Amino acid sequence: MTVAEMTVFETLESNVRGYCRSWPTVFDTASGSWLRDEHGRDYLDFFAGAGSLNYGHNNPILKRALLEYIAGDGITHGLDMSTVAKRRLLETLRDLVFTPRGLDYKVQFPGPTGANAVEAALKLARKVTGRQTILNFTNAFHGMSLGALSVTGNAAKRAGAGIPLVHVAPMPYDGYLDGDDDLRWMRRALDDSSSGLDKPAAVIVETVQGEGGVNVARASWLRQLAEVCAARGILLIVDDIQMGCGRTGPFFSFEVASITPDIVTLSKSIGGYGLPMALVLFRPELDQWAPGEHNGTFRGNNAAFVTARVALERYWSDGALEAATTAKGERVRAVLAEVAGTHPGLSTRGRGLVQGLVFEDASQAAKVCRLAFERGLLVETSGSEDEVIKLLPPLTITDEEIEHGLTVLTGAVGAICAR
Repeated sequence: MTVAEMTVFETLESNVRGYCRSWPTVFDTASGSWLRDEHGRDYLDFFAGAGSLNYGHNNPILKRALLEYIAGDGITHGLDMSTVAKRRLLETLRDLVFTPRGLDYKVQFPGPTGANAVEAALKLARKVTGRQTILNFTNAFHGMSLGALSVTGNAAKRAGAGIPLVHVAPMPYDGYLDGDDDLRWMRRALDDSSSGLDKPAAVIVETVQGEGGVNVARASWLRQLAEVCAARGILLIVDDIQMGCGRTGPFFSFEVASITPDIVTLSKSIGGYGLPMALVLFRPELDQWAPGEHNGTFRGNNAAFVTARVALERYWSDGALEAATTAKGERVRAVLAEVAGTHPGLSTRGRGLVQGLVFEDASQAAKVCRLAFERGLLVETSGSEDEVIKLLPPLTITDEEIEHGLTVLTGAVGAICAR
């Protein structure tokens, strides 16, 4: 990459840009699990738009539906007006997602990002309960707007708010205290009138903390958390923005625990094609919004409604994708476990097709990612010290592509850890 080719980004784009610093090339096209830069070099994508491209880049089935919709002068921008595209999506959500799982949810379309959905969920919980405090968890990440930052754990991200982030209280996530009952402190604080903890409106949790370092909550812990909330009249919000839409295997990541959250946030891959869209799902009795009380100009992205519906019809009318994701995840897990067994100071964790390789020497993780990029593979780090290499390939990735990517990653780990 020449200096001239990067000049416009250096001179005009804000310093806030991030991923482009890790992958210093100019991408031009993408298809399936691959991106190609303007010089024709191909890169296998084990990042998938931070989980926004579960069905791959320019998925041909979704692309065909989108092009037909645009060619037919379908509505693109509709605020919250009723449209054919929205009706068909709602019907498909009901028939393919809610009904088979015994879920009775109302659907809210907030602004089109995950942070928009989290903001709406927090506002709704406070409105319904009349209480202010939200309990969140260590190492959590829920977005970069003020409300979402308040329930995020990372100190550097929180500092970006520039003001105190209040009306929240962090609790230890599953495994944080290295004990069998990491909910003991929560129970004690909630039930002790002298703990100093105000009764919360809600608890917000990720079943797998992606940005936090691929920390996986046990199904038993999630069930206990749901019981703690239900017994005390506290709403349970599951943030399924990165881990939903099949990332861990089932459509919802909380299905493994057989729980029914009061509120669920979705974004990223719910749009199907990588188009911006977000949803907040909640029990009907929680629908206490006044008309227009929470809105947004782009809450009616009808193009995303189309690709979201087609993605549900194509990939969630049977159990094939879930089974394939589980099998592919086990293959990735097995290879990473072999790598960790070969190199001291490495360990693994994950579920489905979100898998992490953990480095005791955090600096090695970034070095491996840089070398992997040089060899044609996109992977990123996560965790409080960027000590985890997080693998998020498209769910539609082929077995051959997985093997290729794992070979590149294994070689990069070997080269860095041998130094």
